[in-house]
Amino acid sequence: MGRRGKPLQRAGSSRSEQRRFLIYCEGERTEDQYFKGLKQELKSLPVTICLGGDHGEPKSLVRSAIKHKERAAQSAADRYTPYDEVWCVVDVEAPIPHPSLDQALKLAQQAGVNMALSNPCFELWILLHLKRVSAYQTSDSMQTALEKAVDCGYTVQRKHLDYAKLRGSDDARYIEAKERAEKLRTGSAIGHRANPWTNVDMLVELLRQGQVRP
Repeated sequence: MGRRGKPLQRAGSSRSEQRRFLIYCEGERTEDQYFKGLKQELKSLPVTICLGGDHGEPKSLVRSAIKHKERAAQSAADRYTPYDEVWCVVDVEAPIPHPSLDQALKLAQQAGVNMALSNPCFELWILLHLKRVSAYQTSDSMQTALEKAVDCGYTVQRKHLDYAKLRGSDDARYIEAKERAEKLRTGSAIGHRANPWTNVDMLVELLRQGQVRP
Protein backbone atom coordinates (compact mmCIF):
# COMPACT_ATOMS: atom_id res chain seq x y z
CA MET A 1 0.00 0.00 0.00
CA GLY A 2 1.17 3.54 -0.66
CA ARG A 3 0.50 6.69 1.30
CA ARG A 4 -3.09 7.31 2.47
CA GLY A 5 -3.96 3.68 1.81
CA LYS A 6 -3.65 3.86 -1.99
CA PRO A 7 -2.34 0.70 -3.65
CA LEU A 8 0.99 1.03 -5.39
CA GLN A 9 0.79 0.80 -9.20
CA ARG A 10 3.12 -1.74 -10.74
CA ALA A 11 5.63 -0.29 -13.12
CA GLY A 12 4.62 -0.84 -16.73
CA SER A 13 1.15 -2.13 -15.86
CA SER A 14 -0.46 0.37 -18.22
CA ARG A 15 1.58 -0.73 -21.22
CA SER A 16 -0.07 -2.79 -23.92
CA GLU A 17 0.78 -6.46 -23.98
CA GLN A 18 3.29 -7.36 -26.69
CA ARG A 19 1.78 -9.70 -29.26
CA ARG A 20 4.16 -12.10 -30.96
CA PHE A 21 3.60 -13.41 -34.47
CA LEU A 22 5.77 -16.02 -36.18
CA ILE A 23 5.49 -15.84 -39.98
CA TYR A 24 6.92 -18.36 -42.42
CA CYS A 25 6.88 -17.30 -46.08
CA GLU A 26 7.05 -19.65 -49.03
CA GLY A 27 8.69 -17.03 -51.26
CA GLU A 28 12.21 -15.87 -50.53
CA ARG A 29 11.99 -12.30 -51.84
CA THR A 30 8.67 -10.52 -52.39
CA GLU A 31 7.01 -11.84 -49.24
CA ASP A 32 10.06 -11.24 -47.06
CA GLN A 33 10.46 -7.70 -48.39
CA TYR A 34 6.80 -6.95 -47.79
CA PHE A 35 6.71 -8.20 -44.20
CA LYS A 36 10.07 -6.64 -43.34
CA GLY A 37 8.74 -3.32 -44.61
CA LEU A 38 5.54 -3.79 -42.62
CA LYS A 39 7.56 -4.68 -39.53
CA GLN A 40 9.50 -1.43 -39.86
CA GLU A 41 6.26 0.51 -40.25
CA LEU A 42 4.71 -1.06 -37.14
CA LYS A 43 7.58 -0.25 -34.76
CA SER A 44 5.31 1.86 -32.55
CA LEU A 45 2.67 -0.88 -32.17
CA PRO A 46 2.84 -3.55 -29.44
CA VAL A 47 3.55 -6.32 -31.93
CA THR A 48 6.62 -8.44 -32.61
CA ILE A 49 7.02 -10.08 -36.03
CA CYS A 50 9.51 -12.91 -36.40
CA LEU A 51 10.07 -14.09 -39.97
CA GLY A 52 10.96 -17.75 -40.23
CA GLY A 53 14.14 -18.54 -42.11
CA ASP A 54 12.88 -21.48 -44.17
CA HIS A 55 11.21 -21.24 -47.57
CA GLY A 56 9.86 -23.84 -49.95
CA GLU A 57 6.82 -25.84 -50.91
CA PRO A 58 3.77 -25.69 -48.61
CA LYS A 59 4.05 -28.96 -46.69
CA SER A 60 7.71 -28.56 -45.75
CA LEU A 61 7.08 -24.91 -44.90
CA VAL A 62 4.29 -25.84 -42.49
CA ARG A 63 6.45 -28.52 -40.90
CA SER A 64 9.23 -25.97 -40.31
CA ALA A 65 6.76 -23.53 -38.77
CA ILE A 66 5.38 -26.23 -36.45
CA LYS A 67 8.87 -27.16 -35.26
CA HIS A 68 9.67 -23.51 -34.60
CA LYS A 69 6.41 -23.07 -32.72
CA GLU A 70 7.15 -26.10 -30.54
CA ARG A 71 10.72 -25.06 -29.65
CA ALA A 72 10.04 -21.35 -29.00
CA ALA A 73 9.51 -21.72 -25.25
CA GLN A 74 12.91 -23.42 -24.89
CA SER A 75 14.80 -21.25 -27.39
CA ALA A 76 17.00 -18.28 -26.45
CA ALA A 77 16.56 -16.92 -29.98
CA ASP A 78 12.81 -16.75 -29.30
CA ARG A 79 13.32 -15.23 -25.82
CA TYR A 80 11.99 -18.45 -24.26
CA THR A 81 8.52 -17.20 -25.13
CA PRO A 82 5.78 -18.93 -27.16
CA TYR A 83 4.21 -17.10 -30.07
CA ASP A 84 0.63 -15.91 -29.88
CA GLU A 85 0.03 -16.89 -33.49
CA VAL A 86 1.97 -18.78 -36.15
CA TRP A 87 1.24 -18.14 -39.84
CA CYS A 88 2.44 -19.60 -43.11
CA VAL A 89 2.18 -17.39 -46.21
CA VAL A 90 1.67 -19.66 -49.21
CA ASP A 91 0.88 -19.42 -52.92
CA VAL A 92 -1.76 -21.71 -54.42
CA GLU A 93 -0.10 -21.34 -57.87
CA ALA A 94 -1.81 -21.53 -61.27
CA PRO A 95 -2.47 -23.07 -63.68
CA ILE A 96 -1.20 -26.09 -61.69
CA PRO A 97 -1.74 -25.81 -57.91
CA HIS A 98 0.90 -27.00 -55.46
CA PRO A 99 0.41 -30.79 -55.20
CA SER A 100 1.09 -30.73 -51.45
CA LEU A 101 -1.23 -27.83 -50.63
CA ASP A 102 -4.14 -29.87 -49.29
CA GLN A 103 -1.79 -31.90 -47.10
CA ALA A 104 -0.20 -28.70 -45.85
CA LEU A 105 -3.59 -27.23 -44.96
CA LYS A 106 -4.57 -30.35 -43.03
CA LEU A 107 -1.25 -30.43 -41.18
CA ALA A 108 -1.52 -26.74 -40.31
CA GLN A 109 -5.06 -27.14 -38.98
CA GLN A 110 -4.02 -30.04 -36.76
CA ALA A 111 -1.11 -28.04 -35.31
CA GLY A 112 -2.91 -24.71 -34.86
CA VAL A 113 -0.95 -22.95 -37.59
CA ASN A 114 -2.80 -20.32 -39.63
CA MET A 115 -2.53 -20.10 -43.41
CA ALA A 116 -2.43 -16.89 -45.47
CA LEU A 117 -3.13 -18.04 -49.03
CA SER A 118 -3.09 -16.29 -52.38
CA ASN A 119 -4.41 -17.70 -55.64
CA PRO A 120 -2.45 -17.65 -57.80
CA CYS A 121 0.38 -16.00 -55.83
CA PHE A 122 1.36 -13.37 -53.24
CA GLU A 123 1.81 -10.78 -55.99
CA LEU A 124 -2.01 -10.60 -56.13
CA TRP A 125 -2.07 -9.02 -52.65
CA ILE A 126 0.53 -6.48 -53.75
CA LEU A 127 -1.32 -5.63 -56.96
CA LEU A 128 -4.57 -5.09 -55.06
CA HIS A 129 -2.91 -2.05 -53.48
CA LEU A 130 -2.78 -0.51 -56.95
CA LYS A 131 -5.84 -1.76 -58.85
CA ARG A 132 -8.80 -4.11 -58.88
CA VAL A 133 -8.19 -7.66 -60.05
CA SER A 134 -11.12 -9.85 -61.04
CA ALA A 135 -10.07 -12.02 -63.99
CA TYR A 136 -8.37 -15.41 -63.73
CA GLN A 137 -4.58 -15.17 -63.58
CA THR A 138 -1.73 -17.64 -63.80
CA SER A 139 1.24 -17.09 -61.51
CA ASP A 140 3.29 -15.81 -64.45
CA SER A 141 0.62 -13.41 -65.70
CA MET A 142 0.07 -12.03 -62.19
CA GLN A 143 3.76 -11.30 -61.78
CA THR A 144 3.87 -9.65 -65.19
CA ALA A 145 0.84 -7.51 -64.33
CA LEU A 146 2.51 -6.35 -61.13
CA GLU A 147 5.68 -5.45 -63.00
CA LYS A 148 3.64 -3.36 -65.46
CA ALA A 149 2.01 -1.51 -62.56
CA VAL A 150 5.47 0.00 -61.81
CA ASP A 151 4.34 1.78 -58.62
CA CYS A 152 6.21 -0.57 -56.27
CA GLY A 153 9.48 -1.21 -58.08
CA TYR A 154 8.64 -4.87 -58.72
CA THR A 155 10.32 -6.82 -61.51
CA VAL A 156 9.63 -10.42 -62.48
CA GLN A 157 13.30 -11.29 -62.82
CA ARG A 158 14.41 -9.94 -59.43
CA LYS A 159 11.06 -10.17 -57.62
CA HIS A 160 12.11 -7.03 -55.81
CA LEU A 161 9.58 -4.98 -53.86
CA ASP A 162 9.96 -1.39 -52.66
CA TYR A 163 7.64 -1.39 -49.64
CA ALA A 164 7.84 2.35 -48.99
CA LYS A 165 6.92 3.10 -52.59
CA LEU A 166 4.04 0.61 -52.46
CA ARG A 167 2.65 2.03 -49.22
CA GLY A 168 2.67 5.66 -50.28
CA SER A 169 2.22 8.53 -47.86
CA ASP A 170 -0.77 7.17 -45.93
CA ASP A 171 -2.96 4.08 -45.47
CA ALA A 172 -5.18 4.73 -48.51
CA ARG A 173 -3.64 1.99 -50.65
CA TYR A 174 -3.75 -0.56 -47.85
CA ILE A 175 -7.41 0.22 -47.15
CA GLU A 176 -8.26 -0.23 -50.84
CA ALA A 177 -6.31 -3.50 -51.02
CA LYS A 178 -8.12 -4.83 -47.96
CA GLU A 179 -11.53 -3.93 -49.38
CA ARG A 180 -10.67 -5.51 -52.73
CA ALA A 181 -9.44 -8.71 -51.08
CA GLU A 182 -12.61 -8.93 -48.96
CA LYS A 183 -14.73 -8.49 -52.08
CA LEU A 184 -12.92 -11.36 -53.82
CA ARG A 185 -13.59 -13.65 -50.86
CA THR A 186 -17.24 -12.60 -50.57
CA GLY A 187 -17.77 -13.42 -54.23
CA SER A 188 -16.40 -16.96 -53.89
CA ALA A 189 -18.10 -20.09 -52.59
CA ILE A 190 -15.00 -22.28 -52.98
CA GLY A 191 -12.51 -20.38 -50.85
CA HIS A 192 -8.86 -20.37 -51.90
CA ARG A 193 -9.65 -22.57 -54.90
CA ALA A 194 -11.14 -19.49 -56.54
CA ASN A 195 -8.87 -17.41 -58.75
CA PRO A 196 -8.17 -14.62 -57.95
CA TRP A 197 -8.44 -14.97 -54.14
CA THR A 198 -6.41 -14.01 -51.09
CA ASN A 199 -6.75 -13.72 -47.32
CA VAL A 200 -3.35 -12.14 -46.66
CA ASP A 201 -5.20 -8.99 -45.61
CA MET A 202 -6.54 -10.83 -42.54
CA LEU A 203 -3.01 -11.45 -41.26
CA VAL A 204 -1.90 -7.91 -42.09
CA GLU A 205 -4.88 -6.41 -40.27
CA LEU A 206 -4.09 -8.43 -37.13
CA LEU A 207 -0.51 -7.19 -37.25
CA ARG A 208 -1.53 -3.57 -37.80
CA GLN A 209 -3.95 -3.70 -34.88
CA GLY A 210 -1.47 -5.52 -32.63
CA GLN A 211 -4.06 -8.20 -31.97
CA VAL A 212 -4.54 -11.93 -32.06
CA ARG A 213 -7.74 -13.60 -33.19
CA PRO A 214 -10.38 -14.24 -30.49
